This record gives sequence, structure tokens and C-alpha cells, in this order.
Amino acid sequence: MVLEIWRKIKKREIAPVYLLYGTEAFLINETKQLLLEHILDEEERDFNFSAYDLEETPVDIALEDAETFPFLGEKKVIFLHNPVFLTAEKTREKVEHNIAKLETYLKEPAPYTILVISAPYEKLDERKKITKELKRTAELVEAKKLNEHELKKWLKDRAKNNGLEFEEAAIDQLLALAGTNMFMLASEVDKLSLYAAEQKRINSDLVERLVARTLEQNIFTLIEKVVQRRLDEALRIYYDLLKQNEEPIKILALLSGQFRLIYQVKELSRRGYGQQQIAGFLKTHPFRVKLALGQAASFKDEELAQLMGLLADADYQMKTGGMNKSLLIEMLLFRLKR
Repeated sequence: MVLEIWRKIKKREIAPVYLLYGTEAFLINETKQLLLEHILDEEERDFNFSAYDLEETPVDIALEDAETFPFLGEKKVIFLHNPVFLTAEKTREKVEHNIAKLETYLKEPAPYTILVISAPYEKLDERKKITKELKRTAELVEAKKLNEHELKKWLKDRAKNNGLEFEEAAIDQLLALAGTNMFMLASEVDKLSLYAAEQKRINSDLVERLVARTLEQNIFTLIEKVVQRRLDEALRIYYDLLKQNEEPIKILALLSGQFRLIYQVKELSRRGYGQQQIAGFLKTHPFRVKLALGQAASFKDEELAQLMGLLADADYQMKTGGMNKSLLIEMLLFRLKR
């Protein structure tokens, strides 16, 4: 697990070769940053750090660098980005790579070089010999979306690194308000840490006061108000979004997307799928599935089907009719109230 590898890096248990793969960009960036911080001093990086884009540069050149002794230091770090040869993509490569040389290097890596291969792809081609060799010899960092438990653990660890304790309820509140984007969450935790520096504790009140709401979260809250039949509060949120110059067509798209998710998780749950299975099937974060399941309990099947029809009709009218778009959503919200 990526969090365990981060702990090893912080204890300076460094491997000679790393393979970072997956589509969660934050985890890849954070791993690379941790490696740089714990291997090279600031002044060493000008001489002993290199990065190569393998879509532009043959891997042979990068390996020649890896086999060259470091300058004014004991270690060097080399990043290899975009190793498309590890995938099954049929793209025409701009450069030719000597894969055999990479295979040879992996059998006996240079003891003074840390080679970090960054593959931001959803899947690697497991049939290829080089992929098998890398998975056998390198330290693997799978940059996939963290589940709810891992995400909460990471938030606690980040707060702890800032010298603070994160209350459990405050973590739930943060995820509910800011969503699961790790770049945004990292920024919010660092901001909260500054404000909570004296009390050394991040609580729900602080999260409620300081955390910025995403448009998606405002839509989620709006739907919560509809579910609770509190139309006045739902409309207030909608009017606030308009004041923030949010486009009605975008608001409608997000409303439709959330109700579609509610409809899908309700159906899959009835078929016996668990939260993680639903998240994998719908390719969305398990925490979003958890929230949608909570909302789904408030709707009967026929109600959701009717709501989907209303949303589809509103979308058609917005794209083809001459009616005021903001008024169209206002009327829709009145109709959504059951």
C-alpha cells in the first residue's frame, strides 16, 4: 500500500528502483517529492537529479546517466516519465527504446542511483517481459484512488505531520464538504493546520467555517435539502450558486449526474452488490457511493424514475427552448419536492 511505502521512505528505507503506476496523480507526485526530500539535500539536486520524458528521449540515454557516478554527493535520483512501452497502447512511438538494456539494468541497478519510473496509466501490459521484470524487482507504488479507510488514515497522518490531531467527526465533515480530490484535501488540511496551530486540534466547527465548498458539494447539499423537503433552503443554495456566476446548464448536469448515481447505487445495492463493488462498477469513489446510498434510502424506485424523467425533460428544454434557463431549474426544484 502506498502509505506503507511512504513510511519506509521517511525512515530512509530506500529501494534502488521504483515503479509508480496508476491514475491518482497526487499519490505519484507525493511519492516523487518524498523521495527527493529524503535522498538529496536541496543543494545536491542541481547536480544529482535528472528527469527524462520517455516519449521524447530513449531509455538508453537515461540509463547511461543512471550508471554515471553522482557529482559531489553519494546518491543521485533519476525520474523516467511516460514509459508508454509498458502499456498495450498501439501509439506510434517517437523514439526507439533499448528495452533489453533496461532489463539488464534491473538485474543489477547502480548502487548510487535511485531510478523512479512514473507510469500514469490505468493499466500496464502484464504480458510484456519488461513489465513482469519491473514488478518482480522494483518497489511498486500503485497510485489508485484510496478507499474511505485509507483516505481517512492519510488525512490523520497529514495533520499529524503538521503537529495536530484530527477529530474523526471533522474528517467526515471535511470529506462531505470538499469531496475526495487529494490535491484539494491536502490544501484544505494545510490551511486548517495554520488556523488550529494553537489548540493543536482540528474539529468540526473549524472545518465548517473554513473549508471551501466545491460546486459538486453544493449540488449534493442542495439535493439533501430536496430529500428533506426543505425547498426554501434548496432554493437558497441555488440562488447563491447563481450569484457565484455558475451556469444553470452546468448545475443541471451535476444535478442529473447525482440523481443518476443515486438511481444506479440503489439498483446495484438491491442486486446484492457491496459498496466497494458498486464503486468499482461505476468507476467512482467509494465515499461518493456511501453518500449516494444514504440518499437513495429516501426515494422509492418509481420516484427516482420520475425524477430522471423530469431532469431529462429539463435538459431538453434548456438546450432547445427559449425559456429562461435559471427559471427552468427553479421550476424543476419545485417539481422535485415530493
